Amino acid sequence: MTVILLRHGVSTSNTARTLAGHTPGVELTERGTEQAAAVADRLATLPIEHIACSPLLRCQRTVAGLADKLGLEPQHDERLIEVDYGEWTGRPIAELLSEPLWKVVQGHASGAVFPGGEGLAQVQQRAVAAIRDTERRLADKAGRDVLWVACAHGDIIKSILADALGLHLDSFQRIAVEPASISVVRYSPHGPSVWKFNDTGADLSALAAGTPPQPAPGGEVPGTASADNGNAGHRDSP
Repeated sequence: MTVILLRHGVSTSNTARTLAGHTPGVELTERGTEQAAAVADRLATLPIEHIACSPLLRCQRTVAGLADKLGLEPQHDERLIEVDYGEWTGRPIAELLSEPLWKVVQGHASGAVFPGGEGLAQVQQRAVAAIRDTERRLADKAGRDVLWVACAHGDIIKSILADALGLHLDSFQRIAVEPASISVVRYSPHGPSVWKFNDTGADLSALAAGTPPQPAPGGEVPGTASADNGNAGHRDSP
């Protein structure tokens, strides 16, 4: 199975620099809507057979155009929902920087539990389970490899990538996942392999052929966006 992990486009909470969490009705900005349209154009050329997404509005909006192009009905998966930040929900990130827990989130994520909300270890467990359960179900039904999309949130995707890379959750903040970026993980009997991460514009034709992109000299995959391309300020997570 190959899953394309798609982060939602820039939201109103991203631009306001607040933690949206489970807040209902958080929309995409004009830029986020443009990103969603561009992602739909990129991905619609691939043989995608299933779309799963967080039930929150910003993720629904991000996959709507792609679903229309592919003739698929997105399936909401509660396990892909954003972190429940509890009492931190809706607060400005600048205000949270002085909280002692902020340093824990950055350096010891596996021990971070948001007041009145979830722990990040719990979040990773449910997010990875959502991906693995879906890929097993699709494989059993099709009897072959299936390419599919999971649209979620920054911390959700980072936790899935950390698991796929064999990184401890305490290192997941080293992974950049920008709005509307895609990351690609292939699951096989030998374990997961990460083909792309934080990609915002590379050619994806190799996915249709079932062949991973080959690194250029120096180890970089041609066309893959760097971890810092000027949009790192758009975040809805610590």
